Amino acid sequence: MFQSDDDPDIGEVRTAVAPAGAGERVDAWLAKLWPDLSRSRVQGLIGAGKLTANGVQVTHAKDKPRAGATYTLTLPPPEPAAPQPEALPLTIVFEDEHLVVVDKAKGMAMHPAPGSMRSTLVNALLAHCGDSLSGIGGVARPGIVHRIDKDTTGLVVVAKHDAAHQGLAKLFAKHDLERIYYAVTRGAPKERSATIENRLVRSNEDRRKYVVARDPNTEAGKIATTQYWTIESFGQHAGAAAGRAAATLLECRLHTGRTHQIRAHLTHLGCPLIGDQLYGKQRAFKAEGAHAEEAAAAVAAFPRQALHAGVLGFVHPVTRQALRFESELPEDMRALLDVLRRL
Repeated sequence: MFQSDDDPDIGEVRTAVAPAGAGERVDAWLAKLWPDLSRSRVQGLIGAGKLTANGVQVTHAKDKPRAGATYTLTLPPPEPAAPQPEALPLTIVFEDEHLVVVDKAKGMAMHPAPGSMRSTLVNALLAHCGDSLSGIGGVARPGIVHRIDKDTTGLVVVAKHDAAHQGLAKLFAKHDLERIYYAVTRGAPKERSATIENRLVRSNEDRRKYVVARDPNTEAGKIATTQYWTIESFGQHAGAAAGRAAATLLECRLHTGRTHQIRAHLTHLGCPLIGDQLYGKQRAFKAEGAHAEEAAAAVAAFPRQALHAGVLGFVHPVTRQALRFESELPEDMRALLDVLRRL
């Protein structure tokens, strides 16, 4: 038995349960099961880490299918057409002939993708920079070295040419940057400050989400490390532990840069971001006092995850100059905090 699902972010996902006597090799079995995929195509996907058996990556095409195991094959989405320049407003905090640092607004995707093909940061930068971005980092994502989510605000750096792109990519690969985010959460972590380090894997229940791997010894997923500090707690009960707060403002420092890292880690700690429609549905906002109803209404109405990339620091990959940029909290997060401080 098998099924196929489409996800605009990761492409097509196919699953199949291996029957007894499926064959001597997993690539041959899958190519026979799905005639639109050649055996060499399946081998290439396995080599790219796109096949798992019961959640564990299959590394060898010659492996024999395990009867009863659920195999999941992820086909990458088709390469989108080259994005077009669009004259959109940008807040540029630094620019030279090598790179540009932008303070990204909420609601702007980083690059074209299914569901957000226009009005992205790439479209805006193509209009701003002209042809210099063309092809840098790939046709669909020219200049992009790292990403923040569409509804996350704050600082991102984009390369203007190959040398800058390669230099920045090395910095991100080595995590040799300063990246600080500010997060407003429902509830609070039990410890006021700590470092979270574990492996993040795709959720089996929702393929859009990442969760902490249950098995601490697994090699699935990727190591993710986040360090956080509590800046303010709101709705704190007198004499109670930090975990009793109704909401918290946290400073989060990234030591790795995994997809949805802060969102997944804070959800794992039981304090998801206010406004996070993907990760935060399982936790209700609870407050007491004269302004509790007002705060609950502000939290319920907040339209995006309350997350802001506030600090970005790195050594310029070409000039070797030490650069550090800070971005103030956006107006919507400041307004939310003003209400929470009345608790």
